[in-house]
Amino acid sequence: MNTVTVLFGICLVAAVLLGGCTGLPLTGGASHTPAPVGPVTTASGPDAGIYKIRHVIVIMQENRAFDNYFGTYPGADGIPMKDGIPAVCIPGPAGGACVRPYHDANDSDYGGPHGEYDSIADIDNGKMDGFLRQQQAGLRLQCNQTTNFTACMEQLNTVDAVGYHDRREIPNYWAYADTFVLQDHMFASAATWSLPEHLFIVSGWSARCSSTDPMSCTNELQTPDRLVLDRNGTPTTVPRYSWTDITYLLHARHVSWAYYLDEGDQPDCDNDAMFCEAEPQRVGVPQIWNPLPWFVTVQQDNQTSNVQTLDNFFGAAENGTLPEVSWITPNNRVSEHPPGNISTGQAYVTAIINAAMEGPDWNSTAIFLAWDDWGGFYDNVVPPKVDRNGYGIRVPALVISPYAKTGYIDHQTLSFDAYLKFIEDDFLGGARLDPATDARPDPRPSVRENAPVLGNLTDDFDFSQEPRPPLILPVYPSGEGNEADRR
Repeated sequence: MNTVTVLFGICLVAAVLLGGCTGLPLTGGASHTPAPVGPVTTASGPDAGIYKIRHVIVIMQENRAFDNYFGTYPGADGIPMKDGIPAVCIPGPAGGACVRPYHDANDSDYGGPHGEYDSIADIDNGKMDGFLRQQQAGLRLQCNQTTNFTACMEQLNTVDAVGYHDRREIPNYWAYADTFVLQDHMFASAATWSLPEHLFIVSGWSARCSSTDPMSCTNELQTPDRLVLDRNGTPTTVPRYSWTDITYLLHARHVSWAYYLDEGDQPDCDNDAMFCEAEPQRVGVPQIWNPLPWFVTVQQDNQTSNVQTLDNFFGAAENGTLPEVSWITPNNRVSEHPPGNISTGQAYVTAIINAAMEGPDWNSTAIFLAWDDWGGFYDNVVPPKVDRNGYGIRVPALVISPYAKTGYIDHQTLSFDAYLKFIEDDFLGGARLDPATDARPDPRPSVRENAPVLGNLTDDFDFSQEPRPPLILPVYPSGEGNEADRR
């Protein structure tokens, strides 16, 4: 298949394939018979409006806490203020003076380490005060690996883990909040980093498995991709994600889905370090931001080809052929993962949303935009306890749809599990990733979609209203960027 490079928004999409690239099957496993899924109801009451949504698009960016992007948004549960000044002061590193959250006008940040241990340290038994200590520890670790420690620390001695951005740096994100729905209690599904979060996004769990039997899986929040020994004592060659993911249920109901991957370099380090050499990200190579091909169900259902390059999304949006469920994952350049430029990520996301709005499927679409973990940045809200896995620290999240409420701030407690719940209610008749009912038992700690604390995304919609027109925003609201690169 011939390849070309399609550039938009400072090379927002690189090395994409013409004609529709598809992933390659990883195994020759035979198709199996999926578990039956109950019929989709046709309710006529207030819950029936959800069926106006025939296309769900989940856009997942990287490593921002809610307070880092929306901590000063009017009406949101943001940074505690008194007389317009932050009323909290975060302990500085090495016993230094505390630091108040401050406006950070920079387009690039360092953030902090963001693994399972760092989440525990940042939360600090509910004090929410470990962010600067962890940031400095992460920077020091990086500097220890350089030849000039002193110069490195002078360059990297930063406190931007408690910085915040606002409409001046992210005007499009704030415009979406003004016009659609901002969720100010969206928590990452688990108290950990990107790989487990992306597993939760598609399956409601993160685990490590020793065989293709889903009952061989054990809970794992830090290293689910670490190789394990099989029953013969032989190390596995690739991770096996043997538990049940949402595509298994979608396949059973013949619900179309696609996982759109922006090829380039992956947004984070394989070992969750703050800094590392860039690793390539490709559709045919499963890894942290492309986990579905490692799921046994995806292999057995012969659906690895549903993982596609991002140019296929733009083509489907333009032609009115969007799948019913889509996930969109960035590459490093456009991910907003520190130290990447925020403006580049915002331009990429805006181009995606514009494409969905300008296409014929807009009037039946719901876009869920979020950031996969907190990235080491300060947030003031203590995450709720759900099961042994979290929730994690709060992240920004928006709902964009012709049926979304206008300028609404959703204060419900939410996590990425709410996306699964919405998809299941919309397309699967309310069937859940439940070992007791999905005919594929696994030992997950709980059915996350049924957590009593979890809100319902339908509250963010007014299905009685006429579909609202698109809000087409400039990819570069401040005029920066190459005009020829815009989509």
